[in-house]
Amino acid sequence: MSKALELIDITKVFNPGTVNEKTALSGLSLTLEEGDFVTIIGGNGAGKSTMLNAIAGVWPLDKGKVIVDGTDITALPEHKRALYLGRVFQDPMNGTAATMNIEENMAIAYRRGQKRTLRGGVNNKDRELFKKHLKILDLGLEDRMTSKVGLLSGGQRQAITLLMASLKQPKLLLLDEHTAALDPKTASKVLEISERIITENHLTALMVTHNMKDAIAYGNRLIMMDNGNIIYDVKGEEKKNLHVKDLLAKFEEVSGTEFANDRMMLG
Repeated sequence: MSKALELIDITKVFNPGTVNEKTALSGLSLTLEEGDFVTIIGGNGAGKSTMLNAIAGVWPLDKGKVIVDGTDITALPEHKRALYLGRVFQDPMNGTAATMNIEENMAIAYRRGQKRTLRGGVNNKDRELFKKHLKILDLGLEDRMTSKVGLLSGGQRQAITLLMASLKQPKLLLLDEHTAALDPKTASKVLEISERIITENHLTALMVTHNMKDAIAYGNRLIMMDNGNIIYDVKGEEKKNLHVKDLLAKFEEVSGTEFANDRMMLG
């Protein structure tokens, strides 16, 4: 099985040489096999989102390499990495264009990485494809393809963003606390949709979550971060048998401090 992602000794320091100097990633290394669905937990400032930003190329690394599907993308700018990556953010407003309708939003995602042409609109072949994908969501959106996305609920928008991020079968799907802004019932639905999309398309995914129960329930592997590094990495049966109290005990054992994030424990 080939490696979908290799992070080799990545380091990122913000505001170096100032009183605000902060080492956000500290020589972090991680390898994902194709089809891995990895959940990521950790306290505030542990480096979870920073790691996703490092993969996405939001800013240059101070040290280390990012290799996706055998290609070294360390030197590529963010927009060129979009050919390899799909990403969903915490804010449902972030991934879609509110003033455009559903099919227009999906067309933008579908043509990502292609040369821009003057040919506008959505043809019937595209429409059928988008309808087929929207049916997977089980939200009735396949019958509302001309509805403006800005009129949809946060959960519906996040579900569409997920579809858009996975439409071109990215080598790696990055989910950055993508259910944190949703109410519990909607969050649960979006997580189910995420799992279905990842499984059915055999995608490799990294999901940052603030909810320990979700981190245990979803994916085949769980990593815990603290202070810019991975302090715990568990998969398979061992992961399935975990409880929140086990994760808290593990955090205290490895980091030497108590886990101080109520939102994560009570999620």
